[in-house]
Amino acid sequence: MQPDLEVVSLHTDASFAAWAHGYPYRTVRWHFHPEYEIHLVTATHGRAFVGDHVGTFEPGNLILTGPNLPHNWISDVPPGSSIPERGLIVQFGEPFVRRCLDTFPEMSYVADLLKDAEMGVEFSAEDGAAAEPLLREMLTAQGVRRLALFFALIDVLHRSTSKRILSSRVYRSDPATYMAQPLNIVLDYIASNFRSDLREAEMAELSGYTLAAFSRAFRRHAGVSFVHYVNSMRIKRACDMLIADETRIAEICFHVGFNNLSNFNRQFLAHKGMAPRDFRRHHRVNATLAETATIPMPSAVREPRRRGTGENRSAYP
Repeated sequence: MQPDLEVVSLHTDASFAAWAHGYPYRTVRWHFHPEYEIHLVTATHGRAFVGDHVGTFEPGNLILTGPNLPHNWISDVPPGSSIPERGLIVQFGEPFVRRCLDTFPEMSYVADLLKDAEMGVEFSAEDGAAAEPLLREMLTAQGVRRLALFFALIDVLHRSTSKRILSSRVYRSDPATYMAQPLNIVLDYIASNFRSDLREAEMAELSGYTLAAFSRAFRRHAGVSFVHYVNSMRIKRACDMLIADETRIAEICFHVGFNNLSNFNRQFLAHKGMAPRDFRRHHRVNATLAETATIPMPSAVREPRRRGTGENRSAYP
């Protein structure tokens, strides 16, 4: 079975995406994306599939996957169960990593880790415990604080002494073949054109399906209807803009592809449980509180003050 494409929405003013999801959720399927992913399981047990690896997971399971490496986590829960939060996720693209490697000589120490990510890397429960507070704060952090948390997280992964490669050395992902699948072509088109007036009949034609067959196949593929999927992508972009600056809500509405403010407000309320203005206000409060927090650094970074030297030496290479 070919993996489905997951479209990762990265704001133009952000270097990476940080988010949480429950179970079931639309991305809980055999899927791939061009971005690296750091995934921490916070609830449920089950089976993990990464490339040609099949294993188990439990709360605290921390895994790094590389670009286009198919993966999935399937929880062992009774049918119909709902889990508010199952995992914390950070996703970042290769261009961002390349810029970091070119700009910061210190990043050269993680080059091997990023290479191993092509096959998937699993970390210890202790590493998962160290990563969790960083991941949680990333959900609301802004500006330089957000970057500081990211580099602290990468440091946890780099310094781990209990990590293992998941997929076999002979396993190779094949993104060109994955993208040849009709519905992956549609998802890629939607990601590039979600601000346009997208019509389901036109997407059905692009995929080669009849309209009825496309509607059924799209719901199976994405977990939601075509209209819900497009609106979710637009709302996600609107949230990014509400967080980033003080752009007027009416301007955001039309920028992300809605054709009237009433529909935008209605869809935003349905997806987020609050109005756009309240979302912006709540995020501002969270961001203000986060500014006073401190980054919990990995214990390996801390080194006692040397006697008689009056200095505190860093444990970094």
